[in-house]
Formats: sequence, C-alpha cells, structure tokens
Amino acid sequence: MTGSPLDTLDPRFSTILCDIWGVVHDGVRLNPGAADRLLGWAGEGRRIILVTNAPRTADTVRSQLDALGLPRAAYHGISTGGQAGMDALKKLGAPVGLIGTRADRLDLERAGLRITAGGFTDLACTGLDERRDMIAEYSAELEALAARDVLLHCLNPDRVVMVGAYAEICAGALADSYEAIDGRVCWYGKPYPAIYDHALGLAGNPPRDRVLAIGDGLVTDVLGAARYGIDCIYVTGGISRGEGFPPDFARQHDLADWRPIAVVSSLRG
Repeated sequence: MTGSPLDTLDPRFSTILCDIWGVVHDGVRLNPGAADRLLGWAGEGRRIILVTNAPRTADTVRSQLDALGLPRAAYHGISTGGQAGMDALKKLGAPVGLIGTRADRLDLERAGLRITAGGFTDLACTGLDERRDMIAEYSAELEALAARDVLLHCLNPDRVVMVGAYAEICAGALADSYEAIDGRVCWYGKPYPAIYDHALGLAGNPPRDRVLAIGDGLVTDVLGAARYGIDCIYVTGGISRGEGFPPDFARQHDLADWRPIAVVSSLRG
C-alpha cells in the first residue's frame, strides 16, 4: 500500500462514506486490500459508513457482507437506497406493484410492504426479474404503466454493476427507459441527498468538511458527493474498468472547478 494517497489520508476526515459494490467487493468476492484498508481507518478512530444503492435493507446487505467475509469491525453502519425507498413506500399505506426478483419481493415484504399484481398507483422497481435480462423485454409493461400514470419508485439508481467480469443491468436503466416514454420516476440512493442525510445521521451528523466519500460510479458516487458538498476519492477499478476521471466532468454537471481530491485504482491504492 506504500505511496498511495489513501495511506496518508487527511486526519480531518473523521467520517468516510464508502461505496460497496465495485469498491469493497465485485459482486463475487472482496476486492484485494479492501477489508484491511477499512479496518485500518476504523482503527484510526474514523467512522466508516457503507453507502450503497442496493435495493435492500441494511440487514440484508450486512448478511451479504458477512458471507463475503468482510469483518463487522471494518464499518460502523450501512445506508441503502433501498431502505430509503421502502420507508417512503410504506407511508403510502397501500399495496404497490413490483418489477424485480422473488428475493426482492421477500425483502420488501419483510420490510412491511404489501405487493400486488394489479390496481396499484405506485410501483417499486428493484431491478430486472429472473425471466427477462434485456431492457427491451420490459417495453410493453413500461408503456402500460405509463399509460396508467403509475409512479415508478426506483430503489437503485445504478444503471449497471459488474458481477465479477460481467455487467449486470440495474433498476436505474429501467427507470431511464420509463422516463423516456414520459413515465414518472421517484429516485432513491446516490446521487440524491436523502441517502447522504441518512448516512451522516448514522455517523452522528459530522460537519460536511470532515466527511469523505469514496466510490467508483461517476454519476452516482462522485456526482452525489460533489452536489452534497463533501470531498470524494474516485476509484477507477470498479464499473469504469480503469478509465480515469473525465476532464470535462465538472463542466458537464455545472460544478465549477470541482474534482475529486484523489483518483485511485482500488482501496489497496
């Protein structure tokens, strides 16, 4: 790890909001050096909050991390986009539709949501289901939903994640297709502020100038941090597969001269 900017992290960063998929693991196994890095920062007295767009409860994500072998001592809390969406949907007090897997349905029902096949005005979108693995296969369903003015709640704004060496389409891609046909979408997770508010609450609400975000998604992790007003380290070894930080990123997103404080290939450095 010698020579990495991660080795000499500014002591002012008392809280680290670390993305999971692409930074801590690749969907199959822990990334080399990730656990040691997080344990090292925790040992320095920093608060480590794992922040993920996964359409799951924090308990489900914690169980997945246990199975992958990440020590619980490596982090202090988990904030998920899915939990934010579930909380909002429960407040509706009515059954909702679902686009997602059977496992997703069980997770939503355990969280207290009622799922129905028809007559709903709101729909939870957690990602693709087991039967259809191409966005085009959802076109007829999305068009029917848009015709009924159903509000689609996107519980994971990621468009794609890497599962080992393979790309997996996520709920954000379906939500993009729905918006393209004038369907209404409510987004949860990064880059939207609610998930950062929740994460900082888990960390005791530190000042934003003492918070550092770490992530591999340009339009989720990096853009979310920039808009929320916190510093960020961009990890290139995840979804971007080694691409550097785009020189026109700040201009494209009206961020003045903002840029990450460092660009690294992985938590190993």
